[in-house]
Amino acid sequence: MIEQQIKTVIRDIPDFPKPGIVFKDITPILQSPGLCESIIDVFIARLQGLQIDGVAGVESRGFLFGLTLATKLGVPFIPVRKAGKLPHTVKQKIYELEYGSATIEIHTDAFKPGDHILIHDDLLATGGTVTAASQLIQEMGGIVSGFSFVVGLSFLNGREKISPISDNITVLANY
Repeated sequence: MIEQQIKTVIRDIPDFPKPGIVFKDITPILQSPGLCESIIDVFIARLQGLQIDGVAGVESRGFLFGLTLATKLGVPFIPVRKAGKLPHTVKQKIYELEYGSATIEIHTDAFKPGDHILIHDDLLATGGTVTAASQLIQEMGGIVSGFSFVVGLSFLNGREKISPISDNITVLANY
């Protein structure tokens, strides 16, 4: 049911950010407080029984539901940001993209070694960014307890890339 509700409001944007890509725009979801609440409720239900000591939201759309999810779970929210955006001492991870490289950062005091961290983002595509976030969390002594996404693009095989890190993968709407 939630999958159909999400798919009904998601907007396809052809040729964004570059020709040949059909961007799945989740911002229409944000116009429906009821749907937003339902999304959080479904995430909470599907994550039952999973040890979660913190939720790491990947910049920037991973912040949209990640913070509320952390709040509802009663755990800290950990922003995973692009380089130069966090004001305190950080640990960085450089990773490769199809078109170059990128760097993400987490505050060094965002969680304690041994904490179980759920990684949340709006969309699972190739899995490159959340893999880098996972590696960074593991290098900092954290344990990746799972992943959560509003949307998944199954044809890009991101699930296969991240399942060796954790097979606890929650995707609400698959394409």
